[in-house]
Amino acid sequence: MKFSWKYLAAGALTGAAVGAAVLAAKKHAPGIAGQTVLITGGSRGLGLALAREFGRYGCRIAIAARTAHQVERAREILEGEGFGEVAAYVCDITDASQVQELVQSVETRFGGIDILVNNAGVIITGPAQDMTERDFEHAMNTMFWGPYRLIQAVLPGMRERGAGGRIVNVSSIGGKIAVPHMLPYCCAKFALVALSDGLRLELAKEGIQVTTVAPWLTRTGGEANAIFKGNTQSEARWFSLLAASPLVAQSAEIAARQIVKATVAGRGELILSVGAFATRIRTLLPGATDLVLRLTNNLLLPSPTGDRAQSEQGKEVLPFERGLVRALTADGRKAGSRLNQEPA
Repeated sequence: MKFSWKYLAAGALTGAAVGAAVLAAKKHAPGIAGQTVLITGGSRGLGLALAREFGRYGCRIAIAARTAHQVERAREILEGEGFGEVAAYVCDITDASQVQELVQSVETRFGGIDILVNNAGVIITGPAQDMTERDFEHAMNTMFWGPYRLIQAVLPGMRERGAGGRIVNVSSIGGKIAVPHMLPYCCAKFALVALSDGLRLELAKEGIQVTTVAPWLTRTGGEANAIFKGNTQSEARWFSLLAASPLVAQSAEIAARQIVKATVAGRGELILSVGAFATRIRTLLPGATDLVLRLTNNLLLPSPTGDRAQSEQGKEVLPFERGLVRALTADGRKAGSRLNQEPA
């Protein structure tokens, strides 16, 4: 194949044009002070950290979650910290009618939704052999269909106001790399990545920005609310040791800071912490990555029990941990207390 300078020149010009467009977008990206942000899963964990960070940028905050006492407690926390009036809503995003009511209520109260943050999620951990079809449906309803319906509900208002808008979809590194013992979660997060990336391309012409976020493990204390299948105690132990470790998991506050900065800048994608390195390795060395994950599954993760009915939340299992495991997960419990998690 003969080398052609015209291809090199065309590539250089294309690269320069793309670079100039990115710089121009960042230079002219408007601030978000005074804008209304709706955050699902906003009562605890990363969602609460995001509410605090958007509040620091001067946004008007609306949070939604399924549990009434937690979302009310989160509202009290945020208002007590000086973030002004915070609107709190009880909403199960797996229910289409509740999603419509939520969006209508926020739009009526604030005059519109400028930023939608699809953050609500559920962690289901265990071997595929111990999962049921319902486990996959629950994950998809919460982390794919819920965000899809919320996006469809806010888009008419964003278009009508003609001032653009921002949609932030919080996926996961599990939406980029399939992880053993987390298949329902990964399936839903992969689907959300596809939805988010595709909408970004289609909505750009309308001035609506879509940001896909793929966090690495994040210290939120969320293991207390995770669902464990199979050998529930062993599953809870390995997951909490990783999710609570400052050597492995990223601080929720740091993650929230980076997500809000990416939102303001109009970034299309943000892969947090070690996740950026992991996705590059997966692209460059897929066979080696598969080998590491296969060995992890075979040698370190609990074996299936064959009991698909067995299911427990972390807060039902983790309090029984003592000694070294209890000490190593202390940072997770501290994060949970800061982020309105129910204690384990």
